[in-house]
Amino acid sequence: MGDIRESVAYSAREQAMPARVEEVGPEAFAPIDHTEVRWLGSASLMVNSRGTTILVDPLLEGFDMPLLFEPPLKVADVPHVDAILITHIDNDHFSRQTCQDLKGVCDVFHAPRYVAEVMREEGLRAVGHDIGETFSVGELEVTLTPAEHNWQNDVAKWRYREWKLEDYCGFWIETPDGTVWTPGDSRLLKAQLEMPTEPDLIFMDFADNGWHITFDGAVRLANAYPDSELVCIHWGSVDAPDWNTFNGDPVKLAAEVVNPGRVHALAPGAALAI
Repeated sequence: MGDIRESVAYSAREQAMPARVEEVGPEAFAPIDHTEVRWLGSASLMVNSRGTTILVDPLLEGFDMPLLFEPPLKVADVPHVDAILITHIDNDHFSRQTCQDLKGVCDVFHAPRYVAEVMREEGLRAVGHDIGETFSVGELEVTLTPAEHNWQNDVAKWRYREWKLEDYCGFWIETPDGTVWTPGDSRLLKAQLEMPTEPDLIFMDFADNGWHITFDGAVRLANAYPDSELVCIHWGSVDAPDWNTFNGDPVKLAAEVVNPGRVHALAPGAALAI
């Protein structure tokens, strides 16, 4: 990996953002002889594992905050996706417009049980799961991992129900070529530091926010798995330099973790093989 500083630019308001964007076309969904991952901006992820394709928390359109760049993948360019995985109900993860516009080309949606209930009410083919449950998508084995992100209980506007830990998750994805883990939006949990094996790649949220992992927590998680590749997410997408939820800088993360060369500030849309 080259100097990570070459992959990071800064907005007029000095917010770290990707230096470039690579457009993703229908060919990215074709069968390949390996597994590759893409960061699509925000917390949106794509995995193509030998032709089995999944999207995680796709936010391809209709977000209600200004963005620093246009998503590299357009809904119209998705020919087919085997599954869409949703970690929780926040609209930068469960994009209702994106999911509605992809339902005609998506075989199935997977989410925690409550989120799946909401999705089914909105006409989506959603299957709900418990934390720790494993399901299959083609040759992929996907397990829900624990997360703590029930911030809505602290805000009167959103306290119309009791938000439970099981309403939020990460996804541990076993592919024929290695393990990909996205812990999801979450405070750092002891269980996240004690996964049974070291993943080959972690989609790393490093937002320095009390309802996220915090910067110090991200360093702890990264260093608990010193050989995992780290793809930075949840940074440089939403134009909000005063919101620590969105304004992390991968250069600062790389300076603090062991084996800093494994920290990737991927251009949105760029493929990384595992």
